[in-house]
This record gives sequence, C-alpha cells and structure tokens, in this order.
Amino acid sequence: MTPTIDYDLLIIGGGLVGASLACALDGLGLRIGLVEAAPLAVSDHPSYDDRTLALAQGTKRIFQTLGLWESLEPTATPIRNIHISERGGIGFARLDSRAEGVDALGYVAEARQVGAALLAKLPALRGVELLCPARLERVAIEPEAACATIRFDAERTVELRARLLVAADGANSPVREQLGIAALRWDYGQQAVIANVTPTLPHDSVAYERFTEDGPVALLPMSENRCAVVCTVNESDAPAVMALDDAGFLALLHERFGDRLGPFLRVGRRQAYPLFLLKAREHARSRVAIIGNAAHTLHPLAGQGFNLGMRDVAALAEVIADARRTGWDIGVLAVLSHYADWRRWDQRQTIAFTDALNRLFGNPLWPVRAARNLGLLAFDLCPPLKRGFARQTMGLDGRLPKLARGLALTT
Repeated sequence: MTPTIDYDLLIIGGGLVGASLACALDGLGLRIGLVEAAPLAVSDHPSYDDRTLALAQGTKRIFQTLGLWESLEPTATPIRNIHISERGGIGFARLDSRAEGVDALGYVAEARQVGAALLAKLPALRGVELLCPARLERVAIEPEAACATIRFDAERTVELRARLLVAADGANSPVREQLGIAALRWDYGQQAVIANVTPTLPHDSVAYERFTEDGPVALLPMSENRCAVVCTVNESDAPAVMALDDAGFLALLHERFGDRLGPFLRVGRRQAYPLFLLKAREHARSRVAIIGNAAHTLHPLAGQGFNLGMRDVAALAEVIADARRTGWDIGVLAVLSHYADWRRWDQRQTIAFTDALNRLFGNPLWPVRAARNLGLLAFDLCPPLKRGFARQTMGLDGRLPKLARGLALTT
C-alpha cells in the first residue's frame, strides 16, 4: 500500500523560486514538503547553471530579509548606471543610481551562486522536508486538500496531501498542465545566446541595453571586469552563431554592440535558449497557487523575469502568513484570491513592458525607428519619466510586500 504523508503546504519545484518560497515561510510553524525532480546540488541542478541574474533592488531586499544577502554580496556586482541605445540611431538614455537615491540600480549574480546560498539554508529550515530527486506523477484537487503522487525511483511512490499546493515547476509546468490551467504562449522566433566576456575597457559598473535590427544585446557588469552577455538572435541564425569559434563570436558581438567597451578579448562557454512569452490564465485556484516561470515567462529584455518571480514569492508568503495569523485555512480560494489580485497589476505591467519593448525595437520601418530614437532622447531629458521607469525596474513600484520592505513576516 502506498503511504500517504500530510503537509500544510507542498511546493512542486525546488529551483530558485521554489526554494526561496520555502525560505520565506520559515518560522511560521508550517509543515512543508519541497518536491524537486533534480538532486538539490549546485553541480546537478539545471536552475543553478552558468546563467547570470539581474537582481533588482526589491529582490536584494527580499534576500536581505531572508538572511541570504550576506553570502551573495561578496560576489554580486552592483549596477550603478544603465545605458540604453540603438545601433545606428541618435537616441540614447541613461539611468544613474545616484539620481534615484540608491547605492545601485541592481546587482548581477550568477544563478549558481544564488543556488548555493539557498541550498546552504534549506537544511536548516524548520518544518521543511526535501523530497528529491522525485518526480510528480499525478496531482488532483479535493475540497479539503491537494493530492499529489510522487515517484522517487522505479519501486517507490508516495502519496502526498496538503492544504495548499504551490506550482513553482517552471514554464512547462506539469502541475498547470495536469490541472488544465490554460496559458497564453507566444514564441518570439528568437534565441538568447548567453556567455561571459572580457572587454578591453573597464565596464565601470554600467549595464548596457543595445538594440539592433537583429535583436537586442545586453551586457551586464561582473567581477574581474567581465560582462555577462545576452545576445538575441533569430532562431534560424542560432545554430550558425553557436557554431562560430570564439574569435568569430567576439567579432559578431563587437559588430552588434560597437566600440563603447573596445574589442572583446575573451569569451566563456556559450549557451542558447529559445525565447517565448508565457502567461497562465489563472494564478490561483482553491488549494493551488502558481508562482515564477510557471505563472509567467518573459523575454530577458530588461532582466525582469526572475525579479517578477521573487515578488510572487514575497506576496504569497505574506498572504499565507496573514492567513496563518488569523486562523484561516491557507488553501481556500478566499485567501489565495488575495495573492492573485495583489500580483495581477505588477505581472501585467511587467509582461506588457518587456513584450512592447521587444516589438517596438524590432520594427524596421524608418518612421518607427525615427520615432523611437526621438522617444529615447525625450525620455533621457525627462527626470519624472526616468524615475518612474527606474522604480518599476528596481521592483520598488506599487504595493510592496513586507519582505521587499525589509520586514519579517512574523512582525
């Protein structure tokens, strides 16, 4: 007979967002199960790879409140300024951390380092049981509980019941699929080629977003004068770009980015990812909440995807803490609707912003090109517009969860 284990909360997906939620709920007296298909080790987990993450100010504050920032700060590189331009155009815009009254507009950290900080904390969490490597086989919702069957190996399966199940299982979410939760998906026909490069000139903690007719190129400052590159290419061109030798790739990057940092000297390992927009039609049902890439997957333009997921974590954790404090069942729709309603505006605005930028700067018509260059110049000369844009990208706009304000959930 298959054993049944009861939890207060079950998190499906132990990547960066799912693990962060487990950390955020520490101290609330909940029994939590964290299910992950991959071994929870930095060397084995696909979420803890060589990619870099742009951490917004709001995300930094969340990590500070969770006691994670101390281990991340030594290797995180601050973004003091952001420079936005279009190849061949006269328009440009600049954002300066000093003008916004912050020490940095954001920070750049490797996903592997963020994963290591989370994995170091998980074993010390009270009431959290790590169920991995284990795969979800079945999920069903009953009036009083969410039920899941997980398989550890060929011979061992376990039935799990929880008052609340949280889907943090990525863009191709098995939970979302099994529960029939529809999602809007739009393939951009592009791939992001990512790598770390070393330029000739110092980056001076400046992040660059450079738009070209072939797609945007982002350079983010890293330690040792390295830059993390996200080079967007058409899907049909991606195999040829990946097949280039290092010298050929650096020449392509220099041709697209320009001379602002001089020639590029070295490049690390390259990886390519397909780019698409995904948005779940529902983010909460009775006994179910959806967070992170399972709820929304964005174009990497402006580096907002992970930060949006972390704001999901902070909001859901606060809703759960409030329900726990007032004696409500954490899995009822009346509680979870507060999470869905709270996150709706931020998710819609961030998705619309990144999608619109990609489409606007991908339009080759010269009247559109002229208008957007004039728009960049006007934006650069309008401090109120820049301030609003900066606060949104820093994750400091709208109603902020406690964790993003530096407040513990137990206060």
